[in-house]
Amino acid sequence: MDVTHTPGRSPFPALFNFRDVGGLTGHDGRSVRRSRLYRSDSLHRIDETDRTAFTALGIRTVIDLRRHSEVARDGRVPAYDGLRYRHIHPEHRAWAEQLYVPGTSLTRYLADRYADLARTGTAGLAEAIGLIADSANAPVVVHCVAGKDRTGIVCGLALAVLGVSDDDIAADYALSTEASARFSAWVAATMPEAEELPPPFLASPTEAMLLFLTELREGYGSVEGYLRHAGLTDAQLAALRAHLLD
Repeated sequence: MDVTHTPGRSPFPALFNFRDVGGLTGHDGRSVRRSRLYRSDSLHRIDETDRTAFTALGIRTVIDLRRHSEVARDGRVPAYDGLRYRHIHPEHRAWAEQLYVPGTSLTRYLADRYADLARTGTAGLAEAIGLIADSANAPVVVHCVAGKDRTGIVCGLALAVLGVSDDDIAADYALSTEASARFSAWVAATMPEAEELPPPFLASPTEAMLLFLTELREGYGSVEGYLRHAGLTDAQLAALRAHLLD
């Protein structure tokens, strides 16, 4: 995978996992268009000093995948003029209800959480992909709290429809591990009383995304099959490819 399409650091000092998913190779050797789909950790930390940089990206739509309680706790992206904000919570059980057991497979644990999300959050995932498929909403940024799990699934599904290889999707997902390390360092520096984050909150092993995609196809025949099951139409899938592939 050529990761030169992703900057080494976020353009926003208070964000740790913001990046453009463009530049990857999709169907027929066509590239995923740059500056059309971004992914991020929580945008509530953007402040007025970041406004110029954020505006320069031309972002038209923010898709916030966090729980209602997370939005209420932390707030949302600033309500800049012309910015469309869509809050979509794909239903899923809290990780606290199914804690990771140290010493067991982290890959299996994460893949199972993603499978749970795909099973119970079907309507929300379909709504998010549908918004991304509509060129009128672009450029779009998708985010959750850390920008690696819920956001990783939405971006992974979209990239799969564009024909990006599983290896490249997983490699992009794995970039969140470094971002999580930066976030963890920031938490330790700014909130020294906070408890250390557990491994599932910090790690994005490529194998977890590969396993999730493999098992999703085993259940639905293809990623497109899953999304059709979720409610997306062939026209929406075609529209996604039309405006996100060069």
